[in-house]
Amino acid sequence: MRATREAAAATRSRIVATASRLFRKHGLETTSIADVMQAAGLTHGGFYKHFPNKDALAKEAVRKAFGELSATLESPDNKASDVRDRYVDRYLSVQHVSHPDRGCPVAALGADSSRSSKNVKAEFKAGMEDVVARFMAAGNTATGPKERAEAIRQLALMVGAVVVARSCGDVDLAQEVLAAAKEDLGKAGSTP
Repeated sequence: MRATREAAAATRSRIVATASRLFRKHGLETTSIADVMQAAGLTHGGFYKHFPNKDALAKEAVRKAFGELSATLESPDNKASDVRDRYVDRYLSVQHVSHPDRGCPVAALGADSSRSSKNVKAEFKAGMEDVVARFMAAGNTATGPKERAEAIRQLALMVGAVVVARSCGDVDLAQEVLAAAKEDLGKAGSTP
C-alpha cells in the first residue's frame, strides 16, 4: 500500500511540474488537461485520480512556479547583494526571455492570472508576496513601506522588461530592452 501511495505522489508531482512548465509556455487557458497528461507521459483519464479539475492543477502549478522563482533568491553562502545581483542578471537575460516555461510566472502568466479563478489568483498573490519579501531581503535588511515600494517597483520593471523583450520578436531589440532595465536597476543600487 505504501508503494502505491508513493507512486501516486510521484505521479502527482510529475503532473504538477509538467503543468507548471506548459502553463508558463502556452498559457493557462490554451493548455488543456490532455496536453499536460500527454506531456507527462500519462493518459487523460488518469488526471482525475489526482485532481478534481483543471483549476486545482493550475493552483498547484502556479505555487510550484513561484517556488522555483523564490528558490533563486536563496543562497546561504553569499552576501544578500550578491544573490540579488545574480537574480537580476538571470532574470534580465536572453535565456529567461527565450524560455518562459522555466522562468518567472509573473512574466509568463500575469495576464492569465487576472482572468483566473479566485483560487489561482490567491496563489498568485501569495507567490508575489513571497518574491517581494525575498527580493527585499536580498537587497537590504530594512523592511519598511518605502523599501517594499522600491522592491515592487524594481520587480515590476524586471517583469515589464521581460514581457516587452518576449513580445518584440527581435533579438537585438530584446537585448536592448534588457540592458536598459539592468542599467536602471544598477542606478538603484542594491537598495530595494
